[in-house]
Amino acid sequence: MNTEKQHGGGVIFFSFIVALMLTAMPLPEWAINWRPAWVAMVLIYWCMALPHRVGIGVGWLLGIFLDVLQGTLLGQNAIGLAILAFLTLKSHQRVRMYPLVQQALVICLFVVVYQLLSLWVRGIMGIPPRSWTYWMPAFTSMVLWPWLFIILRDLRRRYHVS
Repeated sequence: MNTEKQHGGGVIFFSFIVALMLTAMPLPEWAINWRPAWVAMVLIYWCMALPHRVGIGVGWLLGIFLDVLQGTLLGQNAIGLAILAFLTLKSHQRVRMYPLVQQALVICLFVVVYQLLSLWVRGIMGIPPRSWTYWMPAFTSMVLWPWLFIILRDLRRRYHVS
């Protein structure tokens, strides 16, 4: 039994709220397909940093909130984020040891898997992707990963999230 007191649940919750807000933020028409997968990246970070606190259930709940926020089929993002959390939990010890550049490549791969799952659900519903730019969130997530990692790591350390 874990008798250690866990701190910083509010920081984790707040980071997910900010990720959902960044996902809902309106963008110009040309930038919509370039929006990073904010919720997926924050989920990956917390699954790597605190695998005993953030896991598949949190991914599922975030996915349900994201489905409601985006008006997509209920469960579309939920299954994607739950599987993304599972993949992160299975590989978190290895990925945490990588330099940030390699981590960014792994994040790109994870976001591509998340997008493939979403594309699969959309394909079942008969909704094809608009263009090749459907895959751009994986690239922008990869580019932004080092900065997001550093910001969340500093927040985790400053507020002693454990």
